[in-house]
Amino acid sequence: MDTVIHILEKIQSIVWGPPTLVLLIGTGLYFTFRLGFLQIVHLPRAIRYIFEKEEGLDNDDGDVSAFASLCTTLAATIGTGSIVGVATALRAGGPGALFWMWVSAFVGMTTKYAEGLLAVKYRTIDENGQVAGGPMYYIQNGLGKNWVWLAKIFALFGVITALLGCGTFPQVNAITESTSLAFNIPIWIIGILVTIAVACVILGGINSISKVAEFIVPLMALFYVIGSLIIIFAHIGTLPSVFKKIFESAFNPYAMFGGLSGTVIISVMSALRTGVARGIYTNEAGLGSSPIVVAAAKTNSCVRQGLISMTSVFFTTIIICTMTGIVIMSSGLLDTTTLDGSFLSNAAYNSVLPYNIGMYIVSIGLIFFSFTTIIGWCYYGERCLSYLVNSVNFSFVFKIAYIVCIAVAPYLSLKPIWLLADITNALMAFPNLIGLLVLSPVVISETKKFFKEEKNRNKKSLE
Repeated sequence: MDTVIHILEKIQSIVWGPPTLVLLIGTGLYFTFRLGFLQIVHLPRAIRYIFEKEEGLDNDDGDVSAFASLCTTLAATIGTGSIVGVATALRAGGPGALFWMWVSAFVGMTTKYAEGLLAVKYRTIDENGQVAGGPMYYIQNGLGKNWVWLAKIFALFGVITALLGCGTFPQVNAITESTSLAFNIPIWIIGILVTIAVACVILGGINSISKVAEFIVPLMALFYVIGSLIIIFAHIGTLPSVFKKIFESAFNPYAMFGGLSGTVIISVMSALRTGVARGIYTNEAGLGSSPIVVAAAKTNSCVRQGLISMTSVFFTTIIICTMTGIVIMSSGLLDTTTLDGSFLSNAAYNSVLPYNIGMYIVSIGLIFFSFTTIIGWCYYGERCLSYLVNSVNFSFVFKIAYIVCIAVAPYLSLKPIWLLADITNALMAFPNLIGLLVLSPVVISETKKFFKEEKNRNKKSLE
């Protein structure tokens, strides 16, 4: 096992090296400047669109509502990354990892906007009459047949990531570990129950998945946020020192101006790499997964849906992950214990609330967040496979393989699982980011067109 972990660590250091970090952050920065800091200027509008009904929709404008599409996107992102992932990031990269998660989220909001816009613009209809979209389709339909090879690469890594990365192993492992600790239930029983529950939902298709996500995600997010706020207010006096540690660890001024030792530079790079990698894991901006379900949204405006899609990064990383990180750091357990993963999160949330209430908040949150991530990623992987083999006839076979992966996941160890998830994420992001950059003129022109038309409509209404 040590040899496998060593090999995975080497691969992770390569795929999450400077080229990947530059491509991810650079793509987000490029869209941020070209779109006029859209993630700040139009965030209130984007949040408002979530709850407003779009006018003039036809029955063939999508498969699920815009709100259900967002909930399914959130379902696939607010999972172990938001709770366990933050804990492992702080342990591996120090407090500065949280700062780099914020950076990746801020620039990632425009990346997510671009993904959502292109997903709707270039979506198509499959042989079953359902909407099919995502990076493989906007690469092929937007760039032409000469780029099909890139679309195929994305779809291949999408299938691998769903089966061996984000979708299965980390999520199930977190559920079983946390539930066993909190409720003293044998892992094999938890594994069976999770497998059965997942099978019941995913065999029902996108409508079944979106309905479950639409119900669970808002309820559990509210439950987790309220619990986190209670603990943060209990540790309110530690907040100044917490934020000081975050910024000092993220960017040491000595490292900036030459440094006093290589150790400082290495620690800063470790925080940066870990923070960005975990940031992408939690919000999937640039990964290319969420556009697959965004394409299914009932909408006739690619810009409007892009704005709605952008909010998922804000909710997932800026709100949920930040709260998890602050709770862990304010508890002091990061410095005084060697706890990691869900054990660290459980202990931090338990540090204030009596009767193990904090542990139950984490455990229940993990159960539902991870469960919705599992069902969301099944849809992603299924769509990627359908594109890869140019047929939907293998969907059932994929679902069976997915259920098998869920069944074996409880018996795998934590460290190689997270390393594998990081690696598959990076491999999936490369073709998607290339497609986004080449199609950036389309994103910019569609955005300008939308706001120009809206301005003209508002002007006419005032006349």
